[in-house]
Amino acid sequence: MAQEIAEQPAAIAATLAALRPLRAQIAQLARNRQQILFVARGSSDNAAIYGRYLLEVHAGRTASMAAPSVATHYRRELDLTGALVVCISQSGQTEEIVQTQDWARHCGAATIAVTNVPGSPLAQAADLALLTLAGRERAVPATKTFTTQLAAMAVLATALAPDPRGLDADLDRVPAEVKKLIANRAGVHEAVTLLARTNEVLVNGRGLAYAAAVETALKLEETCLRPVRGLSYADLKHGPIAIVDPQLVSIVVAAQDGPMLEGLTELLGDLRSRGALTIGIGGDSGFAAAADVSVAGPDLPEMVAPIALVVAGQLVVEGLARALGLNPDAPRGLNKVTQTDADPSSEAGQ
Repeated sequence: MAQEIAEQPAAIAATLAALRPLRAQIAQLARNRQQILFVARGSSDNAAIYGRYLLEVHAGRTASMAAPSVATHYRRELDLTGALVVCISQSGQTEEIVQTQDWARHCGAATIAVTNVPGSPLAQAADLALLTLAGRERAVPATKTFTTQLAAMAVLATALAPDPRGLDADLDRVPAEVKKLIANRAGVHEAVTLLARTNEVLVNGRGLAYAAAVETALKLEETCLRPVRGLSYADLKHGPIAIVDPQLVSIVVAAQDGPMLEGLTELLGDLRSRGALTIGIGGDSGFAAAADVSVAGPDLPEMVAPIALVVAGQLVVEGLARALGLNPDAPRGLNKVTQTDADPSSEAGQ
């Protein structure tokens, strides 16, 4: 896992370079289609969250998350002639996602597959495949396959924006910022020490950084075997904040700018006032000062920051797993390719 975390700067740069020339094809597929639907599971679902926010905030295009079970179990026929359906799977082999893509095309949608495996069933059946260039990922927890999916989401959103090159200068800075985070590891050891004291962990973010927050929560669960909730701080305030107590460590993830930063900084203070210990990932100097432990984030604007913010979370997770005596490369009970229950009548589901 540590080796593959270190490979991310090159993988992100290669993926951006490979996918940018496909912007015109993406735009053509989306022509006269009013809605973008994402289909994904697991870490890929978290990548889709970033894609949805970026499409709506940056490109001004309506986007939402589809429920694969509508296709695979309820088998409903929907009119998707006005939709572009984006299916995300690092392996391109998860049967539920492959079936949902086939269903979407049958219902009239144009389809884009985002996968790390050329020639996979998902890539072969799509109208257009966006192939990430992460290379083979040996560790079960997704690291470089996830950040390259985020890079693909950035290309997708910019392709559908009024100015397709509007984020290119900031995207070009991402690999170097990721490399800096990995080299410096600022605050990682302190965060690991704090997290090792408790099993009660909560992760919060909002807006574009929310994808990095929920992915960090997922990685803590699958790699460190801790029950972790990943919540928007807006949702946290609607009841779940009652669970906050002195036994809880709360991780808050934020970009260094943007409209969510002030609220997330105030959240750190609120959590501390309730007795929780806090870890801030990213943010600005005021955000860092409001946390008990500050883990450095990237010097990147909010639109592209999540691609690097999640790397800071990966460093904490990998370090915590080793501190707990766990193998971060092969978490208990997990395989690299996860098969959810697809259509039970299909050959794959029998």
